[in-house]
Amino acid sequence: MYADNEILFPHYAIPALRNTRGQLWRQLIDKLATKSETSIEVIALMALMIELNGCLACETDSYRAMRGCTACAQQTLRRFKGSDEELISAYEASVAKFRELDLAFDS
Repeated sequence: MYADNEILFPHYAIPALRNTRGQLWRQLIDKLATKSETSIEVIALMALMIELNGCLACETDSYRAMRGCTACAQQTLRRFKGSDEELISAYEASVAKFRELDLAFDS
């Protein structure tokens, strides 16, 4: 009855996002699909997807949750009104934020 779903956007769903947008997005997903789930770049993408998908407000018995995280994320990206450049820019801002946090913890 229930699809695979998580509390927050899962690492395993990243490769399934490859064909939801244009060439720039595919290149980003291809690059990130080979990285560890503890990589700052991957964590930054997961954080962006959590924000875009509204994962924090997702209820386990909701229609979105029953469809699963991968289907929800694909639909969110297909419905995103901005350009791929805007998505990449939001991703890069997320990376910068996590790099700052990483430097703060290294101090």
